[in-house]
Amino acid sequence: MKLGLGTVQFGLDYGVSNRAGRTPEAETGRILRLAADSGIRVLDTAAGYGKSEEVLGRTLPAEHPFHIVTKTPALRAGEDGREFVDRVRASIRLSLSRLSQEKLYGVMVHRAEDLLSIQGDRLMKTLLEFRQMGVVEKVGVSVYSGEQIDAILARHPVELVQLPVSVLDQRLIGSGHVAKLKRAGIEIHARSAFLQGLLFMSPDELPAYFSPIRDHLAEYRACIESLGLTPLQAALGPVLAQPELDHVILGVNIVGQLQEILAAQAVQVDAGSLARFALTDSAMLDPSRWRL
Repeated sequence: MKLGLGTVQFGLDYGVSNRAGRTPEAETGRILRLAADSGIRVLDTAAGYGKSEEVLGRTLPAEHPFHIVTKTPALRAGEDGREFVDRVRASIRLSLSRLSQEKLYGVMVHRAEDLLSIQGDRLMKTLLEFRQMGVVEKVGVSVYSGEQIDAILARHPVELVQLPVSVLDQRLIGSGHVAKLKRAGIEIHARSAFLQGLLFMSPDELPAYFSPIRDHLAEYRACIESLGLTPLQAALGPVLAQPELDHVILGVNIVGQLQEILAAQAVQVDAGSLARFALTDSAMLDPSRWRL
């Protein structure tokens, strides 16, 4: 199963198209049961996702099939190396406690800049210590750019990388960086396939921030309708079709959304038919830069 389940919605009000707020805990349990029964095996969370880890710890059964990946806290301005790695160690232990787990499949550095900072070597050494203890199976990093990938591969032995890919964002595929990671034997998790639900919004519903690409998205919507595709099928198909991606991490707010995703994944989509809609403007493609 290529699908993985993101869990930020379980801990925060998240997503540009989300009107319902944080997922209720009972609904989280139903989502997790459906995910497990459907063959989904990766759960992506983070210490910074509000109450996500605590909710998972209360709703996951003792015997579950998931590989859980969490992320480190961010380096603070002016923080010295010893203080930072102590905080990372404490955060990983707290994640294990919150999640009610004895070990984790992966721990990723949440900000690639931290791994490339003056404290990066100390941070990586700390993560590798947890791997050596058997508490963590794989260590990795969440990235945004090809430059970050090049710099990290030259400096650190990462085994897991999370990166953005969507029908609008093909930058790391086109640049060859996804293929480079795969040649290095690194497990690749794609995120932002739906751009927080942006790809499901009607062009006339878009916040003013997206005015520069409103016409582009209107043309995209007209194209997928002419192809007989739903917005979900058009967003999901081209990403799942990328052979180098090991998992595509998707977030849902209700169990019905996961049911729709599971049905949509069966629809074959010719990625080439939508290739012309790829963009390069990171201000439009990177949710961390959105000003809504």
